[in-house]
Amino acid sequence: MAKVAAVILAAGGSSRFGKPKQLIELRGKTLLGRILDSAIEANCSPIVVVIGNALLEVRKQLETTNVTIVENENWQRGIGTSIRAGVQYVINHMPATDAIVLLVCDQPFVDAALIKQLIALRAQTQKAIIASNYADTLGVPGLFDRSCFQELLELDDASGAKIIILSNPERVAELLFPEGKIDIDTIEDWKKFETLLRST
Repeated sequence: MAKVAAVILAAGGSSRFGKPKQLIELRGKTLLGRILDSAIEANCSPIVVVIGNALLEVRKQLETTNVTIVENENWQRGIGTSIRAGVQYVINHMPATDAIVLLVCDQPFVDAALIKQLIALRAQTQKAIIASNYADTLGVPGLFDRSCFQELLELDDASGAKIIILSNPERVAELLFPEGKIDIDTIEDWKKFETLLRST
């Protein structure tokens, strides 16, 4: 069975939200806690959480979990620095890892079932990249096999993994995930999402 790691990007500054959005609570659990539970339930191993902003608060949220914490001192320079930090840790400490699933905290509809689908689609298609399809584009959550690790390490500071996905269409399989377009960037986004939840 393939060894699939999860790298959770939880270092961002949440400048538009006004406070660390990875720590806001939804039905009694933080957004970080929700995505972490999903990775655990999907049997990802290891699970690496990259942190930076609000370091002590975020670390406290993780102290009772069995995950690897990687501190990114350069988080303010962009998401690419966090991707590089997480991927480099996996390469250095878990060299037998076959693939990495990249996850963010602000897509509240990501769950274990979706992560399992990414992993299953890779096994089915043998594609190097499995990307989520939403809002007429491709992005994360995404799975990248080991042939992509060097490209992830070479990302510019401010670049996300999407640039690798869009630059390599022949290496990509797509997983439909229409709810992926819903992310939490502002207080207004959060209020809309809470309203949506109450209506379901």
